[in-house]
Amino acid sequence: MTSPTPVTDAAPAHVATPLAAIDQRQLRNALGTFATGIAIVTAISQSGEKIGLTINSFNSVSLDPALIVWSLSLNSPRHADLVAASHFAVNILAADQMDLSNLFAGRDAERFANLETCAGLGGAPLIPGCLAWFECANDIHHEGGDHLIFIGRVERVTLGEAKPPLIFHGGRYRELAADA
Repeated sequence: MTSPTPVTDAAPAHVATPLAAIDQRQLRNALGTFATGIAIVTAISQSGEKIGLTINSFNSVSLDPALIVWSLSLNSPRHADLVAASHFAVNILAADQMDLSNLFAGRDAERFANLETCAGLGGAPLIPGCLAWFECANDIHHEGGDHLIFIGRVERVTLGEAKPPLIFHGGRYRELAADA
């Protein structure tokens, strides 16, 4: 019988990569192994324009106080508008909303043209048919590398219809498997 390997042994070379050697493609591929939900963040610009974009960087931070987090590239053309908005809404997408995810991920300026929304807190558009809506005060921002991190103070949360979520994994949309 062999003795167990001590936990202090170095990781195999194929697992450990020195930080200086990490390239962006390798990092993206590794991050893509983590399945995420998809959401659309919406807000109203200072000029009253509806703005929105698809994200998969959404997560919870705290239950008390209720805080959520998402991030946005510093190069985003909507960066200044989203920072200036008093509120934003995180619209959690259902599996049947893949087309909306693609629309809001693209560069089409008319994202809201054929979409009826309701005005949430601060005027942030709420997209119908979502699994949940988080309406947040937009008052905490931190720079993190090439992104701006938004921490939203949740002022209202609403659950939608119970249906399958839109999932992203390995660079593609996925469906949840049936319960075992």
